[in-house]
Amino acid sequence: MPELNYKKLDWVAVTLYLVLIVFGWMNIFSSSVKETGFLFQLSEKYVMDLIWMGSAIVLAILILFVVPSKFWPAVSWPFYGLLVLLLVAVAFVGVEVNGSKSWFAIGPFRLQPAEFSKISTSILLAFLMSKYEFRFSKAKDFIRILVVLAIPMLAILLEKETGSALVYLGFLIVCYREGMTGWILVAGLLAILFFILTLIFSPFVAILVLAALTGIAAGFYNHQPIPGAIATVIVITFLAFIPRLMRVESLAFLTRFAPEVWAALLTGVTAVVVAVLSWLHRQVALRNLMLGFLLGLALIFSVEFVFEHVLKEHQRARIEVLLGIREDPMGVGYNVHQSLVAIGSGGFAGKGFLGGTQTRFDFVPEQSTDFIFCTIGEEWGLLGTFFVLVLYLSLILRLIGSAEKQKDSFARVYGWCVAVCLLMHVVINICMTIGLMPVIGIPLPLLSYGGSSLWAFTILLFIYLRLDMEGKSY
Repeated sequence: MPELNYKKLDWVAVTLYLVLIVFGWMNIFSSSVKETGFLFQLSEKYVMDLIWMGSAIVLAILILFVVPSKFWPAVSWPFYGLLVLLLVAVAFVGVEVNGSKSWFAIGPFRLQPAEFSKISTSILLAFLMSKYEFRFSKAKDFIRILVVLAIPMLAILLEKETGSALVYLGFLIVCYREGMTGWILVAGLLAILFFILTLIFSPFVAILVLAALTGIAAGFYNHQPIPGAIATVIVITFLAFIPRLMRVESLAFLTRFAPEVWAALLTGVTAVVVAVLSWLHRQVALRNLMLGFLLGLALIFSVEFVFEHVLKEHQRARIEVLLGIREDPMGVGYNVHQSLVAIGSGGFAGKGFLGGTQTRFDFVPEQSTDFIFCTIGEEWGLLGTFFVLVLYLSLILRLIGSAEKQKDSFARVYGWCVAVCLLMHVVINICMTIGLMPVIGIPLPLLSYGGSSLWAFTILLFIYLRLDMEGKSY
């Protein structure tokens, strides 16, 4: 190993990190300080956050200057296994906070294994994908990666930490960068689309949209996009008249089933026939398209079951409020409603530090943790929120750009994992705060109050900065 050149450390990334945690402390102080003024007591969040910040900086120094980079791939499997055990254990013996049993309590301190599991998963993914013989085209490698992602994700869902579990979907972006087919990402986005269409409109409408997209895609596959589009319009028009046909007396037998059942039968049988013919003629793409259509039908008909029997009552309510199915500004929609009021009241330049009324008088629950972005919006206005977004965007793009320059594949994959974790947290948290996503509870990286989150993102980031510095020293 070469002698490290500390001038090669990415001081810009370090500066962005320090600015974020300091700015985060200022907003935690503003949202939690009482009218009596500053009190140096452990019960005060702004005091505890100073302790977390100081210890996080110590961790960063140790990772940068003491722990060798070869240590991390060497402990990838044991570290991952330990975190999985902690994730399972906390679901049974952990402390419940806001309906989520995902914390270990040690005196006044609480640790959340879900935050640290992102580190162990990132390290193991980098270790596996950096192997010379690794290929996503190999079923064994592909399944191994899916299992590595699925185990902690399912354990976190067991703790009712939906937000942290969603972050794991972001790792699919890393997989795509390393050679996974992009159709998996497209399938995920389409699954979300049809889930929403089924809830907002009906399964019948969702089937029509699914059939239309499949027909257009089949037309492009056969190099006949215009005839394919015309045929698709004819088929969709016929299917759209099914509810009207069911009102005709001579066709009364149609009322035995709902319109979506008839639409599914007609299109499903057609898809099966086309799939068999394409399999016989070795038209793999067309066969896969038909199989995808059948999976889409299965998803649409499973939405009601998942929504009514899998999701909790408060989760259903939040989704319904988000999608406009119902309004409840004083119930499950209260947090988001107050958050939007706070952000909107900040205007262009904000009310000033310690000047936020929504923040100071506790109108917004969790305003120093999951909803800290509304504190920033109220006190610092559009300028403050733009400043925060620029900081995050600069750090994420810098990490991606740096990762792409890495000669070592372990460092490249790990760098992408760090960037994606930051990206997913930022997008989910801010979208939740401004009402574009359900309230699922996820911190804003390096800004929200919470020792587990701050420690985890510090370790996650500075492991990469050590890898990057060592790579530049060669």
